[in-house]
Amino acid sequence: NQREHLYQHDMGLVRLRRDFHRYPELGFQETRTAGVIAEYLRGLGLAPTTGIAETGVVAMVGGESPGRRTLLLRADMDALPIEEQGEKEYRSGFTGVMHACGHDGHCATLLTACSALQRDAALLNGGRVKAIFQPAEEGAGGAKRMIEEGVLESPHVDAALGLHYWSILPTGK
Repeated sequence: NQREHLYQHDMGLVRLRRDFHRYPELGFQETRTAGVIAEYLRGLGLAPTTGIAETGVVAMVGGESPGRRTLLLRADMDALPIEEQGEKEYRSGFTGVMHACGHDGHCATLLTACSALQRDAALLNGGRVKAIFQPAEEGAGGAKRMIEEGVLESPHVDAALGLHYWSILPTGK
């Protein structure tokens, strides 16, 4: 049933987020993160492009109908140079580096969206979604580098969406 499917989907998102959280990487050093993302996208049947702005990843979901629009969805990948406190089983495995800014969740959420979009690509009606996983958001200029390397073209992006987490809100808001 649909409720059970959504629950399984959410559990996949939680597992991905915890994996990214356990293995944080600083800006332009997100090699493991980029590798996990690219492998996941390949498993969906997509053909990700890697190495954009050093560690960035891009994948296209949907059709290639002429004249159809392209929506860009963006997630950040980098962690911060902060020591994590606490004893959760998925806490950072690296001294002095952690996902204190939610980028682990950004990556997991966009991968989960790619999975849903790939599964239901017919609903895009020939349109496309360009998923970008951006390195070095925390002040190192990853977005600028990706733009300079052409991430907004081939195909041209008509609109872009990103997200941010606000942990004081209840789940589901």
